[in-house]
Amino acid sequence: MTPSKKSRKPRPDKSQPLLRQLAAVPETLFAGAFRQQYGALCFRHGNAGSEVEILVITSRESGRWVIPKGWPMKGKKPFEAAAIEAWEEAGVRGVVKKKPVGRYTYLKELDNGDVAPCIVDMFQIEVTDISGNFKERGQRILEWVSPDEAARRVREIELKSLLVQFEAHGRKKPDRG
Repeated sequence: MTPSKKSRKPRPDKSQPLLRQLAAVPETLFAGAFRQQYGALCFRHGNAGSEVEILVITSRESGRWVIPKGWPMKGKKPFEAAAIEAWEEAGVRGVVKKKPVGRYTYLKELDNGDVAPCIVDMFQIEVTDISGNFKERGQRILEWVSPDEAARRVREIELKSLLVQFEAHGRKKPDRG
């Protein structure tokens, strides 16, 4: 009897949608625990403070609409990590809420082709400073849109719900009219 070759897990075909890839190798989805990320729900007051606008950005790889988010950072609290991601990915700074305003889950495709389920805790940032000079400038498109339009653009169902139900928690800019 000849020794059998080590069994290799099948690699998903990159040309297929993510869910179809997962259906081919479901063990990758439940192989480990959910991974934690922190997201920045960046907003500002438009039209003399009467309307709220949400910042959406495109992802670098697929170009789909997302919000700034990233992995935990050593020595940083979750709300601080969210603020750093907002600065690096979109060039915005502001007043950050220290408690999350919600969370959503999504499937993250990792650099090695594996898929990891992620939980994103969301922190509101009332934007007070916008810079054109930031780390990922030129790699993303940034747009300020209504909460309903932001919800329409993003793919993740739970994030859509958070955006539709968005309520600004923070100081409202004074009427300048």
